[in-house]
Amino acid sequence: MPVHCVLLTALTAIARTVTVAVGRFAPGHLGELTPVMPFELVDAVLSETRTVQRRLRDLPSRGGVYFLLAICLFPKVGYLLVWDKLTAALPGMVIVCPSTKALRDLRRRLGSAPMRALFEVLAGPLARPTTPGVRFGPYRTVSFDGCSSIKVPDSERDRDWLRRCPHGGCPQVELMTLVETGTRAVIGAVFGPAREGETSYATRLLHHLGLEVLVLWDRGFDANGFLAAVHATGARILGRI
Repeated sequence: MPVHCVLLTALTAIARTVTVAVGRFAPGHLGELTPVMPFELVDAVLSETRTVQRRLRDLPSRGGVYFLLAICLFPKVGYLLVWDKLTAALPGMVIVCPSTKALRDLRRRLGSAPMRALFEVLAGPLARPTTPGVRFGPYRTVSFDGCSSIKVPDSERDRDWLRRCPHGGCPQVELMTLVETGTRAVIGAVFGPAREGETSYATRLLHHLGLEVLVLWDRGFDANGFLAAVHATGARILGRI
């Protein structure tokens, strides 16, 4: 008779508790990422940028900030599906069901100021001195990384700012970041029209460099003027040819 072997696999249920606000503020969260951007920080940023709602709405400003962050986590779905993801884990709570227009108006009401302020607070190196893979000797390793394929709506305003893509299609934004190579933490970022070029944007991030930094240099940043500017900050350069 054939021999049958049955392997008993132990199963473990892992439960996590996520703290959310109550009432109209309940959708304002990012699940387990909320402690990285806690309510107190978001409220402080809204107060600093004077974007707190003047009256308590069904869609308060704090919820709008978390909604905009969630859009970045789920870039391929529409506003309503993003909202569903924020509210799916809130059973038994009375949650407003906004229209696409209401969410669009919320985004416009907030503007870019609170998101910029939130980025400036959170951006920076994350590694500790003992974190493996982030240092070469006494130097913290960083790198410039750019992307020029980010498309934006083909509106008249965007075309005036960015111009059309040379090969047709929607206008594109050039994004340049300075990252900590061991943790991939974003230290700084700038963006604008792609016609300016990578080294032009990277130059705007040089104030983040210093004596304890080693820049891992890529061939796309081999302009003599740019390398001289990096060296002038006191940072070291390690490049590949």
